[in-house]
Amino acid sequence: MKIGITHKLFLSILLATSLAILCMFLIIQWSINRGFLQYLNTSEQGGLEQLAGKLEQVYAENKSWVFLRENQRLFYSMVEQSVDTASSGSKDLKHMADAPFPPPGPHRPRLPFIVIDANRNPIIGNSEHANEESFRPIVHNNETVGYIGIMSPKHFLNPPQLEFLKNQKLALIFAALGMVFVVAIFSIPLAKRIVQPIKAMTTATRDIASGKYATRVPISSSDELGQLAHDFNSMALALEKNEKERRQWVADISHELRTPLSILRGEIEALLEGIRSTTPEAVHSLHSEVLRLHRLVDDLYQLSLSDLGTLTYRKEEIDISEILNDSLEPYASEFARKNITLTKNISQRSKLIVFADEERMHQLFSNLIDNSLKYTDTGGQLIIRLICSGNQAVIDFEDTAPGVPKEDMNRIFERLYRVERSRSRTSGGAGLGLAICKNIVEAHNGSITAHPSKWGGVLIRINIPVISECS
Repeated sequence: MKIGITHKLFLSILLATSLAILCMFLIIQWSINRGFLQYLNTSEQGGLEQLAGKLEQVYAENKSWVFLRENQRLFYSMVEQSVDTASSGSKDLKHMADAPFPPPGPHRPRLPFIVIDANRNPIIGNSEHANEESFRPIVHNNETVGYIGIMSPKHFLNPPQLEFLKNQKLALIFAALGMVFVVAIFSIPLAKRIVQPIKAMTTATRDIASGKYATRVPISSSDELGQLAHDFNSMALALEKNEKERRQWVADISHELRTPLSILRGEIEALLEGIRSTTPEAVHSLHSEVLRLHRLVDDLYQLSLSDLGTLTYRKEEIDISEILNDSLEPYASEFARKNITLTKNISQRSKLIVFADEERMHQLFSNLIDNSLKYTDTGGQLIIRLICSGNQAVIDFEDTAPGVPKEDMNRIFERLYRVERSRSRTSGGAGLGLAICKNIVEAHNGSITAHPSKWGGVLIRINIPVISECS
């Protein structure tokens, strides 16, 4: 039989409370018994002192204990007189032997006193039930002639006293049972209230597993369960966002692939049907579309490797200024063709040594240079700066118009994102270049950010840690 968490919690609360009540019951019962017996023992001590004095007088008159062994009725009379009329110690003890002694009966208490001689031989009562410390010596002429002791109160309880203890134990038992019953009644709703958020999260988890990422759970407390609900909602929000991004990613990829494939299909069908002649220009057009498709697939492959953590980096100590200069050389003719002025401001004070992958640094700089070439108007300018600040190499790529709206500035590193007002599919790429740049920089423990340029374009700033601080 499967027991739910509500019943487990209920049984746990009930068991813990029952054990606590049981311990309390045993402690209180022990305390009542001990306190009651101590009270009886203390009340008998006064009679013990008076009885010891009377026994001393009797021994002084008879010079032995033989008379007391033979006439125990005298002792009982002395006890009754000590308990009932403690002030009558001056009465003649010889007359006590002739006093009537009540016959044994259910209402006659058992006498708690024990008398033994100097050799500890019993005279009255059973000395086995006497506590050693309760014996009081009986002294005559500075000589101990016997002892009188008192039994433990548990050996001489009378029926009313036993009934009192019994009633107290019954009251404790009923009180304990009543407390367990009350706890059982209140434990069930308490357990349900505690488990209710867990059940809500269980249902929400099933919904999340079935693809309902908009599911949320109510936060009804600020304790650990409330924090768990808050974390669950954060997880659901992240999953919902990732699912939207995944769907957008698939839609964008499909759209990006459809365009070159549609062009290739149309041109090939035109060639097959004889609408267009097979000329070098037609073949060059087909080759351009194939190259564009190849770049898109290659960029997607690079991003997928980076996401999986399998993109290889062969890092070593390199001079980043030298890598930057080498990356600029192949683009000199392109800048001249598009009439874009290239201005370099690279620090030459000392080498800027970084721990990086040389090939990936070339890819990073090439992507940024290519990005500026594509999106800077003819007659514009690209300014590249490299300085060392503290323990960081700071590289700026700042171009002229057109720029990026401020609200889109933080999104240009997203995959397949383009600002359509200034960038077209004909002049631009698929919107993956800056996303690849971001992955490369972060793989080198650096950062890359975008800012508005004072020349009307975009300023891309890169920070890469250097081996030693700049002097």
